[in-house]
Amino acid sequence: MCLAIPGKIVELDDEDAVIEIQGIRRQGNVSLIDDPQVGNYVLLHAGFAIHKWSEADVREYNEVMDGIADARKQDDEEAH
Repeated sequence: MCLAIPGKIVELDDEDAVIEIQGIRRQGNVSLIDDPQVGNYVLLHAGFAIHKWSEADVREYNEVMDGIADARKQDDEEAH
């Protein structure tokens, strides 16, 4: 299963971009979104930016993912 993950455009050269995701930089294609700009947050799926996100969207995503990680950690601690 492939998931789209949010990242920030940090470099842009026409339709080719460098997108930073949790401190890791990946190549991506931004031809599917309107008016891509350095600093935009996008959802990256299979090497393509498929949707722009706001900073609030990214913040909410990170909170949800942190909650999932905390719940898993708690489950692991209770199992031992």
